[in-house]
Amino acid sequence: MRVLGVDPGLTRCGLGVVEGGIGQPVRMIAVGVVRTPVTDDPAERLLSLQTEIDEWMERHQPESVAVERVFAKANIKGIMGTAQASAIPMLAAARRGLPLALHTPSEVKAAVTGNGRADKAQVTSMVTRILRLPTTPKPADAADALAIAICQVWRGGAQDRIAAAVARQRLTTGARR
Repeated sequence: MRVLGVDPGLTRCGLGVVEGGIGQPVRMIAVGVVRTPVTDDPAERLLSLQTEIDEWMERHQPESVAVERVFAKANIKGIMGTAQASAIPMLAAARRGLPLALHTPSEVKAAVTGNGRADKAQVTSMVTRILRLPTTPKPADAADALAIAICQVWRGGAQDRIAAAVARQRLTTGARR
């Protein structure tokens, strides 16, 4: 299964594509970060993010999309940009009829490290080991996107197959209307 993992953010959005399955090695296909200038209009920043994610979807042909679930912190202004950015990969998956999974940070940490309270350094270290990478993915947003994708490969395989069948049915039914 090929998964696009997204660590959403309006200033920095991590993207990672991995391929693998339960009981199979997971390998990295691509990793990167989309950056948008804080001085740009929010709508332009979201459009840039959409354009880049669409290009990644076209180039890497994921079978599933996994996004880190946004949760409220004390910084409401910061959470708004993250919430807006998280909608972009969700819509991209829906437009393509791909299964979408949302994982909390603690789910991702537990899947990758075995500890739902692991720190960023532990997550990055385990992502590097799991994918047998010669160097650590940087910045942290890139490593986080890979961790989200790994989490989905390991935890969401059967759910993805069911969701894909439902999504295909919706697209077929919607096309007839």
